[in-house]
Amino acid sequence: MELREGLLYSKSHEWVKEEGEEVLIGLTDYAQSELGDLVFVNLPEEGDEVTTGESFADVESVKAVSDVYSPVTGVVSAVNEELLDAPESINEAPYDAWFVRVKDISDREELLTAAEYEAFVESEKDA
Repeated sequence: MELREGLLYSKSHEWVKEEGEEVLIGLTDYAQSELGDLVFVNLPEEGDEVTTGESFADVESVKAVSDVYSPVTGVVSAVNEELLDAPESINEAPYDAWFVRVKDISDREELLTAAEYEAFVESEKDA
């Protein structure tokens, strides 16, 4: 499982990269490996509102369809439309394959450091 320092992680397996007043959100390496080969991505529109803890996108793998949850509340300022044509890029480089950029952030869930997320994933495996 690859983790990157400088990113924050949610317990629903999304990563967050803070860039000034905005954040990028994507799926962690652990999440994409558990999901298997991704074949389809459904993304929100620019201008859509996202809410902490609620689904804002979904991904379809050869196994199942899974929701992607927002670790922040805010407004989508950009969508990575490249994922629509190349969902496999999430499997190939999960920390480069961001889903959305979010601005006007008013709430965020408690995010984990890389070390905290790694410990959380290990505790989930043991459960």
